[in-house]
Amino acid sequence: MTDVHPPLINLDPEAQALLFTDARTANTFTDEPVTNEHLRAIYELAKYPPTAANTQPLRILYVPPGEARTRLVAHMSEGNQAKTATAPMVAVLAADTDFHEHIPRVFPIRPQMRDDLAGNPDARERMARFNATLQIGYYLLAVRAAGLAAGPMAGFDADAVDREFFTDSTWKTLLVVNIGRPGDNAWFPRLPRLDYTDVVRHA
Repeated sequence: MTDVHPPLINLDPEAQALLFTDARTANTFTDEPVTNEHLRAIYELAKYPPTAANTQPLRILYVPPGEARTRLVAHMSEGNQAKTATAPMVAVLAADTDFHEHIPRVFPIRPQMRDDLAGNPDARERMARFNATLQIGYYLLAVRAAGLAAGPMAGFDADAVDREFFTDSTWKTLLVVNIGRPGDNAWFPRLPRLDYTDVVRHA
């Protein structure tokens, strides 16, 4: 557990580790189920951080074990199929390109944005994808805050997942996440991180 500058970071070392410094992608899970109460608690935490104009375009499809999971696994890359098949819960995270319909409710200071975006589907999709991706980061932190492990995966056929589950909707798949308690050998060894001086410039 790494304590990162405790006088400057307003989280105790345990919270820093839970959310950040010990964060890993889980590759195996126990059989312990993920409850609906867990799923609701995760969303109730993840919904609060900001998005542009409070648009909140992230949408979540939960796929428990069963027939729907089998259909999802068929569209995962080979290396992701076994762990997706056996995870206690799987979330398909998507962007809703019709998020603008909610603008009068979620951004009442500028309700006319709904009509502005209604006539510009390309801009709407870019906005949906960007802000939903931002929300995915919040969502993964919320999974960890709930004491669960996340296994986010980009290795799947997004168009096929859309056809399988979202044919009659405006949701566009962005990421698939396995969720549960970490199982045996859940973690790969920690790989190096770039240093501050590798990634930061001052203008």
